[in-house]
Amino acid sequence: MNLDKVIAVRNSKTIYRDGDKCIKLFNENYSKDDVLNEALNQARIEKTGLNIPKIIEVLTIDGKWAIVSEYIEGKTLSQLMKENPSKRDEYLELLVDLQLEVHSKRAPLLNKLKDKMHRKIEEADIDATTRYDLHTRLEGMPKHNKVCHGDFCPSNIIIRPDGTPYIIDWSHVTQGNASADAARTYLVLWLTWDEQTAVRYLDLFCEKSKTDKRYVQKWMPIVAASQSVKGKPEEREFLLSWANVVEYE
Repeated sequence: MNLDKVIAVRNSKTIYRDGDKCIKLFNENYSKDDVLNEALNQARIEKTGLNIPKIIEVLTIDGKWAIVSEYIEGKTLSQLMKENPSKRDEYLELLVDLQLEVHSKRAPLLNKLKDKMHRKIEEADIDATTRYDLHTRLEGMPKHNKVCHGDFCPSNIIIRPDGTPYIIDWSHVTQGNASADAARTYLVLWLTWDEQTAVRYLDLFCEKSKTDKRYVQKWMPIVAASQSVKGKPEEREFLLSWANVVEYE
């Protein structure tokens, strides 16, 4: 297996291209159960019929776990947005349309979004009172079973040369409430783009899904707290500022 061409480097993994294959190579200390769970979740999403890279194999390379999947040729939606700023709204519409397609799917063997968020809130660097309030709010939210990507953003959409969109990186997928998934996308867009892009996205999502914006906003502190556990220090500071606004409107 050829590991000469690096596509991306993350905190805990390096992604390579070898011909028509994409190799996600995890660091030595990355847990086996997390790798196998990610591969299993992606295999389950394959069954929904969404356009995603198919898993080819899971193996170890020099003692490190790796997931090998199809390599999808093309540009990310993030790249296209940077290259064509005048088309931002058009690309955001595509982002929302693809996310709604994901939410239309069901995969009953996936982990529950609420269960994952409860665990993450417990690990978050927040005071006990805020943590209790967030657990209570989360428990009171309606239970749904829609496929939720968990990190749905322009960098995880690849547009092939023929225009076909593919959705990648299913490591955070769960089943649950679509508005929680939208709240996560809103926060990511604010972090990686700007507030204006995040607000425009949320307007489009609520319009197309016929969702009250206040309902998505109620998820913001919960999602922010659960996402603050990992990531860069400056991102944690931003997310925790949201997590502490328990009665955000």
